[in-house]
Amino acid sequence: MKRRKFLNTTAAIAAGTVIPQVISCGSSKQPMGLNQERGASLDSKYGGVQIGAITYSFRDLKGGLESTLDACVKAGISSVELMGTGVEDYLGAPKNPVVRRSSQENPYTSEEKKMIEEYKSKIEEWRKSVGTPSLYARLRDEINKQGINVHIYKWVAGSTEEEIDYSFKVAKALGAIGISAEINESNARTLGPIAEENGMYAILHNHYQYAEPSFDVDKLLAYSPANMLNFDIGHYFGSTGLNPTDFVRDYHDRIASIHLKDKTSASNETEKNTNQVWGQGETPIAEVLHLIRDRKWGIYCDIELEYKVVPWSTSIKEVKTCKEYCRQILL
Repeated sequence: MKRRKFLNTTAAIAAGTVIPQVISCGSSKQPMGLNQERGASLDSKYGGVQIGAITYSFRDLKGGLESTLDACVKAGISSVELMGTGVEDYLGAPKNPVVRRSSQENPYTSEEKKMIEEYKSKIEEWRKSVGTPSLYARLRDEINKQGINVHIYKWVAGSTEEEIDYSFKVAKALGAIGISAEINESNARTLGPIAEENGMYAILHNHYQYAEPSFDVDKLLAYSPANMLNFDIGHYFGSTGLNPTDFVRDYHDRIASIHLKDKTSASNETEKNTNQVWGQGETPIAEVLHLIRDRKWGIYCDIELEYKVVPWSTSIKEVKTCKEYCRQILL
């Protein structure tokens, strides 16, 4: 997939000289089978369990979306939770000229505020006229040709209802079942109902919230039947010391996906809650995968590479090794 070729075709569509291909964007918890071009041999589904990766795992790579998808192909990953960072850039959207964040010590200048407001106006117009769901449907087609399916999109356009609704529409066009975001009161209240209206899921990701005494996951799920969990078994185990297998067993019908990583336990006396090379930590990855396989639950299981990659390796090699680790467990 080449950005220049994609943008040239996009420009032709915008001018009305090319009719875009219509792609079905139905939602399903099981990824579709892919058998196209270079991606014909990509298949990281083992024992009925779809092993994928969050593209955050390739955060060290340069080159944007093209490099990320190429990394997925090289690692043999056929389904992803796609981070939205850089996707609009790839599609030719206007860029925000102000790259830094404002802070109390160093707030935006009046000139920077003006540039930001101009950018907001430009990106809003671009999303209405060019960056429509039909453009994302074309992008989905190009991604599928690599042998990759997007099952979750991790991105929102903004905080207003209109921006969130737009986000779910483009996520659906990409073939995703929903959008992932941090698990908290605000996201559970606002994302869930809009996801429901779009026939999708608001998929809530945990870090160390389950270790907080006041945290109530049932309350957050109750805001909408479209609220689902992106359950990170490493963060859960590392912060609570509890076996994530028990949680998966109890909440499997509200879990859309799982993040796989290996960590030490919260009760480890030497090194608590620390990322480890897979197989060197204490997270019961095999136990969780066996449960999902044996119960035939349609839960995506995504590699999240967080341990430090040694200088003589790469994120692509490490994700491929993690995928093979899962394959041997499941087959």
